[in-house]
Amino acid sequence: MIRIALVEDDTNYVSELVNHLEQYEEQCKEKIHITVFSDGEDIAVDYKPIFDIILMDVEMTFMDGMTAAAKIREVDSEVVIIFITNMPQYAIQGYKVDALDYVLKPVDYFAFSQRMDRALSRMKRRKKNFITISIKGGKVKLDISRICYVEVQNHDMFYHTIDGTYLTKGTMTDAQKALDEEQFFRCSRCYLVNLEYVESIDNYDIQVHSHVIAVSRARKKAFLNALNNYIHDAGK
Repeated sequence: MIRIALVEDDTNYVSELVNHLEQYEEQCKEKIHITVFSDGEDIAVDYKPIFDIILMDVEMTFMDGMTAAAKIREVDSEVVIIFITNMPQYAIQGYKVDALDYVLKPVDYFAFSQRMDRALSRMKRRKKNFITISIKGGKVKLDISRICYVEVQNHDMFYHTIDGTYLTKGTMTDAQKALDEEQFFRCSRCYLVNLEYVESIDNYDIQVHSHVIAVSRARKKAFLNALNNYIHDAGK
């Protein structure tokens, strides 16, 4: 899924851009989730780095797009920023905040789709995500895509990966916050499983990359639904 923030104070342009994004979703065969903000202040204050792409208007009432982008860059160096503006002389200043590009209003779909192609290309180059956990003697950086499942025993956390198992301290809630909720599913009190590595299901036993773990009776139906949705989305 591509998470896009649309920061625009003109409702007509919001409608136009949402329509463009829906058309682009069909074109690129990628699921897109759109969050709309009506001012730069709305996204920049208490910003959380959860977006892949930000489409940012330059001129807004309370906080302009350049100021908002600068504040966002203080906490998120990875998000792709594209300015949407009718004043290209301002958008050219986007290099100061590592903006990818800008699109002129009124927004032509062909030009917009070209910028989105570039954004996806940059985004995918940066897609390899990591988490850092504390282990005995130091810290280790784990590639999220190589985590098969997470196991909790009391306050001990075991990250079972393609490359081995790593022990740290923490709670399952901590792991859920750090990992993509659409790719990881908590199938019981003790296990958080990466749906990518589920190989088979036999009653309440799940085979996850040569390991067998249990899904609880209460969560089995939800687990099957999540797995079906994941497989369906991955196949698009």
